Amino acid sequence: MSAFNIGFVIFPDLTQLDFTGPLQVLARMPQSSNFVIAKSPAPVPSDCETVDFVRRQAAGAKYVTAVCTGAFVLGAAGLLKGRRVTTHWAYTELLPLVGAKYEKGRVVRDGNLITAGGVTAGIDFGLSVVAEIAGETVARTIQLGIEYDPAPPFDSGHPDSAPESIKAALSERYGKARSALRDRITQSVMAS
Repeated sequence: MSAFNIGFVIFPDLTQLDFTGPLQVLARMPQSSNFVIAKSPAPVPSDCETVDFVRRQAAGAKYVTAVCTGAFVLGAAGLLKGRRVTTHWAYTELLPLVGAKYEKGRVVRDGNLITAGGVTAGIDFGLSVVAEIAGETVARTIQLGIEYDPAPPFDSGHPDSAPESIKAALSERYGKARSALRDRITQSVMAS
């Protein structure tokens, strides 16, 4: 395997585990270098600048990836049109706004595009990417090294299995967040 450079683009309002979960996996891949990247060392003043940066970087990337709602940064950059994508379950209905087709799954691959669902799917995503780049044996070795053997104490990790009362408890929170994200997507798509 040849050397492989992996960049994690950080942007305002990033959920830390969205990049640190995959980073912990991908940092263990042999012959790889990992970089945490921002457009500049200065704070990022708007998501439009981040979108332009991501669009330019994706043009030469072997893989274009996102975890959770990071998919919408790719979408605002025009990278998801007609592509099969996943994101956090509470935001899947917004994917058509960026031209994407929702596919249910923790990790979804469409050509060189790899997306993951909600925040904890980032570890599954990281292992899938390692398997793609370095092979299944390396990915399995990393999985054992980080003792990734999920056994959640409750069966509420996806809306298909969570009780209605649990989903209802999150309804208002995600409704407001979805509305705010819809507004940001609309502004970003109109600006590009």
